[in-house]
Amino acid sequence: MSLDAPNISEHQPRPEIRQLDDAAANRIAAGEVVERPASAIKELVENALDAGATRIEVAYADGGRSLIRVTDDGHGIPADQLPLALARHATSKIDGSDLLNIRSFGFRGEALASLGAVGRLSIISRTSDADTAAEIRVTAGAVEPVRPAALRRGTVVELRDLFFATPARLKFLRTDRAEAQAITDTLRRLALAAPGVAFTLIDRSGDAPRTVFRVEAEGGPPAEALRDRAAQIIGQPFVDNAIDIDAEREGLRLTGLAALPTFSRGAAVSQYFFVNGRPVRDKQLVGALRGAYSDLLSRDRHPAAALFLSCDPQKVDVNVHPAKAEVRFRDPGIARGLIVSGLRHALAGAGHRASSTVADAALGAFARPTAPGAPVYQMDRPSQSAVAWPERPAPAAAPLGFAEARDWASARIDPDPGQSAADGPSGPEDALHLPLGAARAQLHETFILSQTETGVVLVDAHAAHERLVYEKLKARMRDNGVPSQALLIPDIVEVGADASARLLAIAEDLARAGLHIEAFGPGAICVRETPALLGEVDSERLLNDIDDELADLGTSDALQARLDAVLSRMACHGSVRAGRRMSAPEMNALLREMEATPHSGQCNHGRPTWVSLSLHDLEKLFGRS
Repeated sequence: MSLDAPNISEHQPRPEIRQLDDAAANRIAAGEVVERPASAIKELVENALDAGATRIEVAYADGGRSLIRVTDDGHGIPADQLPLALARHATSKIDGSDLLNIRSFGFRGEALASLGAVGRLSIISRTSDADTAAEIRVTAGAVEPVRPAALRRGTVVELRDLFFATPARLKFLRTDRAEAQAITDTLRRLALAAPGVAFTLIDRSGDAPRTVFRVEAEGGPPAEALRDRAAQIIGQPFVDNAIDIDAEREGLRLTGLAALPTFSRGAAVSQYFFVNGRPVRDKQLVGALRGAYSDLLSRDRHPAAALFLSCDPQKVDVNVHPAKAEVRFRDPGIARGLIVSGLRHALAGAGHRASSTVADAALGAFARPTAPGAPVYQMDRPSQSAVAWPERPAPAAAPLGFAEARDWASARIDPDPGQSAADGPSGPEDALHLPLGAARAQLHETFILSQTETGVVLVDAHAAHERLVYEKLKARMRDNGVPSQALLIPDIVEVGADASARLLAIAEDLARAGLHIEAFGPGAICVRETPALLGEVDSERLLNDIDDELADLGTSDALQARLDAVLSRMACHGSVRAGRRMSAPEMNALLREMEATPHSGQCNHGRPTWVSLSLHDLEKLFGRS
């Protein structure tokens, strides 16, 4: 302490400990539970879901500032329990004996009390066995007596003038448009979690109500209901290009939908996670999803997925975040491993499949022969006599067929010297029924043109072969391990006590990847061997990268990512180069190997390796459809 600093204990009276009144306590609690209007809607809709509602309608005005109304057809609240519903820590979800056995959305008993402390709250509810409905109102914590009301069934919770009792909180709200967008995103996530419930979102800001979002209840098997609901929330293209996920490990089950790597996004806006049906935003789950696609996407692309983790409530703690947006697993390594292995297995099962949007993009890339407007056909053009064509020199005579054009055209097929003329230049005709068909030509010494029974396929030979070589190198490394090289002089890296403990805890895993470390005094690590594939390694930087991931996510893929990057570069240099002429057997062999190799639908950077155009697509290009 500075000698000039005043002694606070001598110049100021000692503060006394006092009990806060209920109104102040509720306003403090509201600051944690109700961050913005979307938070209030989340709490109220979760209460409606816990009440067994099959239809939920949410209305708001001015981004939720002036009005929030949630109407449901659930079992309702008895009139004599309405005052208790507004009390702090009063809930029907748990009895308080076991805080881990939570099987409902709500359990804290804070939401209604908090909302009533910072706004004007009214609740109208009617149970199935009641003769009439009952209403209770609370304004800034002041509760009014229960009185009769009119309602057919269920509950209507209306919140007006949010944060009017705490004006300082209003300054932290964003624009009405931003708050409305947050409300929509919140309700969409809840709707995805409950496909069997109908949701409606109405904006009552203007003179006439406007329906922002509406989905009807989905029936049928759970997987089919999820696909139908996901098509309405995430989009039909996502569902068309998503694969079903169903994996289980040590009491945890993973289900849902995951998009193909070629259906990636520029931002993480199409990632939805649910734990026991509860929407969560958890960085560990996001990291696991990223790790599952790490070998299939470049760093600037993000996967799309809707994943549901279900387990015994005893294995996950949902009481670690005031807004219940995060969870903590008893064994986070199992959860992460399940996501990574489940997704990788499902994506590998997709084989050579690429997203259907690739074909749509290819069609859009074709240049139109005329300006935008009605197509101009040959019979609509003026006759040659009416057009003054410029004089051009007569072109030199050119051969007509592919066989004669081999020396001047960019589209060709070079038959194998041992191939008989009966086989033709395109290979066996029975390959037409295969997914990638039979090779017909090589275009610009880069692309393979293949014919199928329903259309044509265009393959980027270099990108496809790069993926095939990469998968072979990875399989070889898995089978034979990662060779390491011993350092003549071991590297001693100072990382600190905490980092040293984290790194030494995974020393065996690092050794299997070719990195051999051991303790070297307090807070220091001795690096004796490094992966031979990486060449000269900056040991300090590598260990710091691994430790950063360990501290953030509890696990690290930094070393494996570097090894995969080296294999990817090796695959790039060892694959078919653009400009190389390929014979028919070579092209057909490449197509067959693509069909048999996982992940061959995209290159090492997540770009598609082939595009399929159906006969209908080709007919559209020529205005025949």
